[in-house]
Amino acid sequence: MDKTFWKATAVRALRTVCQSAIALIPASALLSEVEWELVASASILAGIVSVLTSIATGLPEVEWKHQKYMDIEPPEDAEVNEDDD
Repeated sequence: MDKTFWKATAVRALRTVCQSAIALIPASALLSEVEWELVASASILAGIVSVLTSIATGLPEVEWKHQKYMDIEPPEDAEVNEDDD
């Protein structure tokens, strides 16, 4: 696991945290009634699960980026970001 893997993992985890927070906030009728501790803890837990999942299963975008140096073409539906190094 190199720098590219950890950068991609951090981006995924941050997206997951934000998505979880956004999903939980509308559960209250008013913004003042939002249980912020619940939103924060559930979002952080989702981020931790995201990191653990990335470690356990890998990241396809990172795998394809490294394989390009071995002249292996990714499938057409694979997302490859050429700018990240």
